Amino acid sequence: MYIPEAFGSSELGWEVLGPLLLMLVMFALAVPVWVSLGVTALLILVVTGTLPVELIGESVFHGLDAFALIAIPLFVLTGDVLVRTGLSLKLLRIAEATMGSTRSGLGTSTVLGCGFFACVSGSDAAGAAAVGRITIKSLIERGYAPGYACALVAAGACTGILIPPSIAYIIIGMVLGISTSTLFLAAIVPGVLVMTSIMITNAIMNRLNGYEHVSRRFDFRHWLWTIWDGRYALLVPGIIFGGIYSGIFTPTEAAAVAVVTTIAIGLFQGTFRLKDFPGTLEGSAKVCGVIVPIIAVALPLAQVLAINDVPQSLIASVTALTENPVLIILMMLGVFILAGLVMESTPNIVILAPIMLPLAQEIGMHPIHFCIFMVTSLGIGFITPPLGLNLFVISGITGQPVLSIAAKAFPFVLAMLIVALVLAFVPGLSLFLIN
Repeated sequence: MYIPEAFGSSELGWEVLGPLLLMLVMFALAVPVWVSLGVTALLILVVTGTLPVELIGESVFHGLDAFALIAIPLFVLTGDVLVRTGLSLKLLRIAEATMGSTRSGLGTSTVLGCGFFACVSGSDAAGAAAVGRITIKSLIERGYAPGYACALVAAGACTGILIPPSIAYIIIGMVLGISTSTLFLAAIVPGVLVMTSIMITNAIMNRLNGYEHVSRRFDFRHWLWTIWDGRYALLVPGIIFGGIYSGIFTPTEAAAVAVVTTIAIGLFQGTFRLKDFPGTLEGSAKVCGVIVPIIAVALPLAQVLAINDVPQSLIASVTALTENPVLIILMMLGVFILAGLVMESTPNIVILAPIMLPLAQEIGMHPIHFCIFMVTSLGIGFITPPLGLNLFVISGITGQPVLSIAAKAFPFVLAMLIVALVLAFVPGLSLFLIN
């Protein structure tokens, strides 16, 4: 699609600010996100006249006509099949056999299990639902307070957006024109850091509150047995990472192979039947039905904002306040956290990434480093109200009040915030694997 030269001054007029403020009002009134974004894009086009309104349909089509986006429904489907075949339970057993000998063994194993599930599904909500149904009851029986057990799973499931193959990295790579495979590689260390911070926080909270008293010695033979028993479950992430990093598959192709492999394993073991397939497709379609319409309307809005010099205006405004890179990074962190409080990661990425990247580059931040920093910061929003998607998922499973879970999740929010700050100021953690 033809995009004319960006024009306008460095100061935004009300023809742009007005619709943006209206968008915030629509968010507050619980208008569906994709409707709010679409109306905002249309209003800015009509008021400013920067592009013919008729071209918005073409923009939506070209935005969704991306090979990389096919990976999203495929990874979601892989996660759903993993649950239906019982392979997710085997991953959790491997996690417990690995970490169960520590004093906070079951809690730490739960977080590691969330990480294992993230290596397949790429979705926070799917991980929270799958792991929560299996582990929360056991955590409570082991001595954890119900609200804290829910908060632990909700926090552990945040690894779904942070550990590859993350849907968030697929989207931000597509929006900014960065290789998804490169982002997956760069995200390994930051994702593991966040998961480790949640484990350490749980160990500290366990010491302070005495939640878990049962401990046992590490049983190497039992650990080997769980590895063998879960060999097919481990095969799926092995195919995904091995295929991508060896250059055999693109992320989309790896997702397709993972779906076929998971279904084949389920059919072979008798844990998945052909009559289960329609229901599995329906469940995955519901998840994608939330994500894809948001991407469809957010892409034209991002283009409209770029055409109206919003990124340049932001740079001019921020640098007029300060040119200190530390303060600018802290300001970006604040924007990402506030955005994550009120809106899901997908629209935040599509809208904010093209706007904030030029500001990040202005202070010398590498684009890959920026992507890792942004996604990690947005991940905090999954366990913070009022949006807190993981909080609502876990509340729906357990019946625990959302605010009660959110209160118990505060230590994990603090831990993730510390990791986000470390990643912001130590770029080598995000870049050394790709250099």
